Amino acid sequence: MAQQEPNESSAFLADHIEFLSDCYRRLTGSSLLPQQLSGVGMAKAAFHAPFVLVSHDASDDPIFTYANKTALQLFEMNWDEFTQLRSRESAEPAKQQERARLLSEVANKGVCEGYSGIRISKNGRRFEIKDVTVWNLVDAAGCYRGQAALYAAWEYL
Repeated sequence: MAQQEPNESSAFLADHIEFLSDCYRRLTGSSLLPQQLSGVGMAKAAFHAPFVLVSHDASDDPIFTYANKTALQLFEMNWDEFTQLRSRESAEPAKQQERARLLSEVANKGVCEGYSGIRISKNGRRFEIKDVTVWNLVDAAGCYRGQAALYAAWEYL
């Protein structure tokens, strides 16, 4: 899906953010961002938002396809590094099985709210993510395209 870095020249990946937002609204009944925003305005707001917004693809070993600025800072990575990262590698090896269980639950239910777990930055900084919402990304044709996550609370350990 999204590989080009969000900026003015890429329209902040407006199509990708609209897709994430539509899936989120369909599964949770809530808006990802204020409803008056759309297109590039919504995508720019998502990229600069004070919460974490990430997505990964639907491959067997998913790779991240999107991270907003807050996520990039939290994981201590630039865009190119993050969008080459296997999603499972955002958790420590000892925590990857727990993370896999969560993603399997989301795959079956469509959405999971209230998740908490331990993640690790590129530089080894551990942090707990809290009250996370993870949802499936399913296109208009019903094709599974990956998953996304949103959270506004974390604590360094």
